[in-house]
Amino acid sequence: MPQRHAPILAAHARDMRNAPTRSEAALWARLRAAQLDGIKFRRQTPLGGFIADFFAPAIGLIVEIDGETLEPVADARRDAALSKLGFATVRVTNREVAINIGGVLTTIAEAARQRPPRFAAQSTHPRSATPSRPSLEREGWKCL
Repeated sequence: MPQRHAPILAAHARDMRNAPTRSEAALWARLRAAQLDGIKFRRQTPLGGFIADFFAPAIGLIVEIDGETLEPVADARRDAALSKLGFATVRVTNREVAINIGGVLTTIAEAARQRPPRFAAQSTHPRSATPSRPSLEREGWKCL
């Protein structure tokens, strides 16, 4: 069942997606379309009353890019609240993304490997794992 969020939170997340920081745009270019180890990420996702910079729903991994103003107490509180919901958080800085994006991606990939899947796998029966595809020839197409 999808989570419902306050409309203001969803609107703020949408605004943030439309105006990413330079670091967010750089990291998103490397995370989008499951480029990192096949992991699907979403960006600026409302979760538990917060907005996660990047979120991998299948494994419950959140990636946060911290700006120049560090708030360790608030960040720890936020991480603890999200942890109670079953999420793990990886924090990186704008500077790390700017000067060592490869290292940031390695850190995220290592954290992802340690996370168990959140959703039960579909049936392993061979016929249910891959839906049948209609034959193009039966549909009137000539196949070469």
